[in-house]
Amino acid sequence: MTDYSDHDRRRWVPEAPKRRDRTAFERDRARVLHSAALRRLAAKTQVASPAADAGADTVQSLRTRLTHSLECAQVGRELGKALGCDPDLVETACLAHDIGHPPFGHNGEAALDAVARACGGFEGNAQSLRVLTRLEPKSFAPDGPPLHGRSVGLNLTRAVLDASMKYPWPQSEAVGGKFGVYSDDADVARWVREGAEGDRTCFEAQVMDWSDDVAYSVHDLEDAIVAGHIDFARLADPAERRLVAETCRRLYCADADLAELEERFAGLLAQPYWPDRYDGTPRTLAALKNLTSTLIGRFCLAAEDATRAAHGDRPLTRHTADLIVPRAQRLENALLKGITAHYVWISHEEIRAQQRTLIMELAELMLAGAPGTLDPGFRQAFLDAGDDAARLRAVVDQIASLTDMSAMVRHRMLSDRVRL
Repeated sequence: MTDYSDHDRRRWVPEAPKRRDRTAFERDRARVLHSAALRRLAAKTQVASPAADAGADTVQSLRTRLTHSLECAQVGRELGKALGCDPDLVETACLAHDIGHPPFGHNGEAALDAVARACGGFEGNAQSLRVLTRLEPKSFAPDGPPLHGRSVGLNLTRAVLDASMKYPWPQSEAVGGKFGVYSDDADVARWVREGAEGDRTCFEAQVMDWSDDVAYSVHDLEDAIVAGHIDFARLADPAERRLVAETCRRLYCADADLAELEERFAGLLAQPYWPDRYDGTPRTLAALKNLTSTLIGRFCLAAEDATRAAHGDRPLTRHTADLIVPRAQRLENALLKGITAHYVWISHEEIRAQQRTLIMELAELMLAGAPGTLDPGFRQAFLDAGDDAARLRAVVDQIASLTDMSAMVRHRMLSDRVRL
């Protein structure tokens, strides 16, 4: 803890010292692990919806938003520790990074953004900050100014909150549609970012961000293969690889040349650990697991070596350094995401459109019947709201908290009530 100051360990609302001998970051990790918001991620989409075909063994073995967060935390903890970060701090940020994601993953995020236009939009990263500092009930500020007894969520340390912020800027400064702070939460964001340099994320947030990319690019690919969406034989065809590379370039790396992506793609497939088939047998499953573990090591070691080459062997923390990921590994990582996008997201657009429609209809139904359609916590926020935008935000917060299945159940229940 010698590389972290009292400023880093400070909480938005001061707390009396605890008797147990735990660090502030260990306590933060426990708070996130025990939160209801984290548990709900177990029933939220990562690649395939946990609610889809729930009786199938294949679907049950696929990752959820929770298992992704746990795997991201494992990757981040080890990478952060190797670079001199407090491992509990980085692990907590990784556990928390998706805690605000709504039903149906990024697809639900797009639908809620359309719903929330009149109250500042919706962004999963901004929602995560909102959950951690407002919506997950654990700590409340004292009565009186400046916070007037409001919920401060889990009341995590400044360093952990900063490490969980991928995009520490408001919607008015969004980059590529990405932002991390709603106007409602500007006060806590300013407090978190005290001492930071402009929009530069802290080192631990950079470690978290790369760990997230590594975990979901590799594991989403593995899940897509297990679910039968990807055929290794098709990837052996240069014409097919070009189509995938075009998808990758369009979605993830517009600055890359198509020929460069195709060359990097062919190089990945030529690696001795890349399987030539998958049929569900133990031997091919073991080969697939070897692929994922090797790719994770490849991506993390490349970042560790490049960062150490630039900054030396000193502990790297907070605002003292930047994580360096070589271009080759960034492109390889983007290609893995591109494979999954090409064979899963794009090819299942009809189902994704139905999910977006469900979210938008659910918002209309909940808003029309509010506050009675809301759970007690969100109902109170609706009643306390001073204008239509704040009332809409309470409904959006409610929907974002739902799991895939509970969103479908609420939609059916409210639709049936309207028909009656």
